[in-house]
Amino acid sequence: MTSTRFPYLVLIACLALAGCGHKKRARVPPPVRPGHTETGVASWYGIPYHGRAAANGEIYDMDKMTAAHRTLPFNTWVRVYDLDNRKTTEVRITDRGPFIGGRIIDLSRAAARELEMVGPGTARVRIEVIRAPENVQPAVYAVQVGAFRNRDSADRLRAEMEGAYGSAKLLQRQGNPPVWRVLVGSENSEEEAGTLAAKIRQKSADRITCFIVRIDTI
Repeated sequence: MTSTRFPYLVLIACLALAGCGHKKRARVPPPVRPGHTETGVASWYGIPYHGRAAANGEIYDMDKMTAAHRTLPFNTWVRVYDLDNRKTTEVRITDRGPFIGGRIIDLSRAAARELEMVGPGTARVRIEVIRAPENVQPAVYAVQVGAFRNRDSADRLRAEMEGAYGSAKLLQRQGNPPVWRVLVGSENSEEEAGTLAAKIRQKSADRITCFIVRIDTI
């Protein structure tokens, strides 16, 4: 009896292990080193986000030196150089964004004032990591394909993406009304998320704007 049951038990164990292999778990990505730079457009945000929860759980205060970035770990400090007027400022990453093509960082009002960009609203900048966080949270990367104030519209796109790519979810951003972000995939690196984003763009004939976003497990 024991000899006939043994292969069956081994088969069950192998199937269980195979099933677990398909689940992607959040992991700690390689650290971002001081000296890492990006060049693009900076914007700033204040009301109505002032006083609401930022993506890291803190309450956003537009008069503090903070900023939003799509993929840098929370608590990363970056120096922002205005490429036109040569002014600089330093900010801590506490939020996710901006979600407009070409923009690489969304500054608090206080930081925008130091760059004298409150009036213009945007500025050409280079950002440089000057201090990385000591403890980086495990994370995965997803592709944001839309943001809606209407939950039904967000659900329709989520269902479409799930059918096409196997994994899609909604993430709520506080507001009145709230904004529903549609995220596709759960990748272990920015490179994998970039491959997924390219596939989505190709299949959607560029009708969908894709942003790679870090999702921290905080």
